[in-house]
Amino acid sequence: MTLKPIHVIGGGMAGSEAAWQIASAGVPVILHEMRGTRGTDAHQTDKLAELVCSNSFRSDDHTANAVGVIHEEMRRANGIIITTAKDHQVPAGSALAVDREGFSEAVTAKLEAHPLVTIVREEIAGIPPEDWDSVIVATGPLTSLALAEAIRAHTGETDLAFFDAIAPIVYFDSIDMDKAWRQSRYDKAGPSGDTAAYINCPMTEEQYNAFLDALLAAPKTEFKDWEKDTPYFEGCLPIEVMAERGRETLRFGPMKPVGLTNPHDPTVKAHAIVQLRQDNALGTLWNMVGFQTKLKYAAQTDIFRMIPGLEKAEFARLGGIHRNTFLNSPKLLDRQLRMKSMPRLRFAGQVTGVEGYVESAAMGLLAGRLAAAERLGQKLEPPPPTTAIGALVNHITGGHLGEGQTFQPMNVNFGLFPDIEEYDRKGPDGKRLRGKDKGRSKKAAQAIRALNDFDAWLAGEAVVAAE
Repeated sequence: MTLKPIHVIGGGMAGSEAAWQIASAGVPVILHEMRGTRGTDAHQTDKLAELVCSNSFRSDDHTANAVGVIHEEMRRANGIIITTAKDHQVPAGSALAVDREGFSEAVTAKLEAHPLVTIVREEIAGIPPEDWDSVIVATGPLTSLALAEAIRAHTGETDLAFFDAIAPIVYFDSIDMDKAWRQSRYDKAGPSGDTAAYINCPMTEEQYNAFLDALLAAPKTEFKDWEKDTPYFEGCLPIEVMAERGRETLRFGPMKPVGLTNPHDPTVKAHAIVQLRQDNALGTLWNMVGFQTKLKYAAQTDIFRMIPGLEKAEFARLGGIHRNTFLNSPKLLDRQLRMKSMPRLRFAGQVTGVEGYVESAAMGLLAGRLAAAERLGQKLEPPPPTTAIGALVNHITGGHLGEGQTFQPMNVNFGLFPDIEEYDRKGPDGKRLRGKDKGRSKKAAQAIRALNDFDAWLAGEAVVAAE
């Protein structure tokens, strides 16, 4: 039997993952990607699954971290994004970070080589034609204005949006390693055993205050009138916005000096520390951790060269800011990620209101599997909310929102998971766990439950015939 193709619009994290899952299920898929005919405000290439902001997929610890749990769920589901990330991993402590160019090139090559995947370089500027009876819209936060307007006009919703920022990238050979040094915080080893995955640049109190004054006084990118009321995403604030919240904010955020010892002068404790994380496999590019910014370009080079070790820094890319768009998903989408008013359209990725590379890819993974099962005449429900992917679906479709709460973009976290009673409340000494120890024990139990339930979902999926 010849199956009609499923159409996926957008070749980012979610769209690439959705296309891979559909093709892996034996269903043909046409992946429509606008880049190649026209670019966006944030992308640099026309490669699929290009990493726009950070090169980090965050924690890879699936034993007690919600992000690590969603990594592991995606691995068990043969996710192209997470398995390719592992193949192109660069040192980043306990986090999973990748060589961004090698990663996107590999994802592109895998999809181009799959016999059931057709990639078409074109912009879809409106609601897809009616003969496309199964469509996944995975256009991400940088959805083209024409398509975003068409969706908004259909739903009648005022589009929701927030600002996201990008951190600068520095050439390694321009960093003064006589002032900076290699070390992971608390010497914590990453998956490869590396305890020196970050470059650290120390600041005295005087240097920190001078840097802060320059940061607050520097010229910033000005927003258009229609953008002025758009909020920032709290998980990716520009560094100067954090600085405006108080002079100590950065020292308790991306510039915290704890867990690090300067080998050039071990007796002196730094007042603040700037960290850089490896951005490519060669180790020639390093990004400034937590230094997302909307400073104007000239101000960035002047101010960031005030940081000890970066006085002669050369930048492969300066920071920037772009506007993200997402749906009011609890109102517009059902649990199959379909638009309630037009069920032939599914949505996946950041446009649904999840935040982060892995969360976006996870929604693409699920949307692809749901669409493929539907095309094959099978009935598939999302994973239970005890799993990381199921908890995210529950959030974006309204299951986790209390009455009167406003829907906002969300990273995966254990706060989205149902509570759990079955966990070890006592330590090895028999005493009742308290504080952080109690929290760690509970999270470990939630992680075990999540992966067990996800395995059960995988084992039972696609076996129930649709009615």
